[in-house]
Amino acid sequence: MTTECPPVAVSAMGESSAATVAATLKALSDPLRIRMLSAISTDPRGEACVCDLEALAHVSQPTISHHLKVMRDAGVLESERRGTWVYYSITPSQRAAVTALLDSFTPAAVSPESAETKVIDVDARLDHIAADLQEAHPSLDAQLVAFVVRESYAGLARRATVSTLILPLAEKFARQRLTDLSRDKTLTKPQVLFVCVANAGRSQLAAALVNQRSGGRIVARSAGSTPAGSINPYVRSLVEVIDPDGVNDAFPKPLTDDAVRAADIVITMGCGDVCPIVPGVQYQDWAVGDPALASPQGVEAIRDDIARRVDTLISSLERA
Repeated sequence: MTTECPPVAVSAMGESSAATVAATLKALSDPLRIRMLSAISTDPRGEACVCDLEALAHVSQPTISHHLKVMRDAGVLESERRGTWVYYSITPSQRAAVTALLDSFTPAAVSPESAETKVIDVDARLDHIAADLQEAHPSLDAQLVAFVVRESYAGLARRATVSTLILPLAEKFARQRLTDLSRDKTLTKPQVLFVCVANAGRSQLAAALVNQRSGGRIVARSAGSTPAGSINPYVRSLVEVIDPDGVNDAFPKPLTDDAVRAADIVITMGCGDVCPIVPGVQYQDWAVGDPALASPQGVEAIRDDIARRVDTLISSLERA
């Protein structure tokens, strides 16, 4: 007696549909691409450019662009060029599929043990960062260094739009803070701190212009009383032109007391009386426009206004 197999072929996905799904999954079959897709999906702007994604891995911008192009060619992403940057967003017709992949399939595929390991790895990474920075600042107490590292991480995590970027940015922020704590004003270059509300526009432009126009003779920092999750995209494109070497440090940072104490001059830009008053520190207020409320042409006008003020500032510091 023979037993016939049930005709399963009639209920299987069609060859054409299967080929389309397979091509899409193949385009996504790379850990970095999945992380980039997740970053774009969770960004409150609904989009991201290469500059937003390069901190996800230690690879070049052309490599990031290649991965984005693969996902765009597969129809998962769409792109739009604005000025010098190309912005990528989820293709509207693919949004439901991306949501299902990231919100349903991913949690099911990642075991609880893997999630726990990820948390432990973050903690271990913070310890590793603290150890590296302790070597760079041997005069500072180890507990203080560890505290600054963890506080820097926590301060950025509260407002981060892409969680995978927090660790490398926290390391940069902590390194800057420890440098400020160690600063001897009598032996180092003049230092200026620009403070606005979000640290996403005018204060970033001002710091970049000082660093570029002073030729490194003056150190410029920036911070925000209520920092945003990311820098204004158009401002970032301008900062990249002004100060290509410093653009990776152009991210919103919370205002700290040690940044104010380390500064020779604190310049506020629309943030009111938020800075602590420290003896020996000069204070100025610059009434300049907010790039968040301006068109691209308006942002460029704000940049030019800040540039004129920066030239005057540099001249006054170099005469002192």
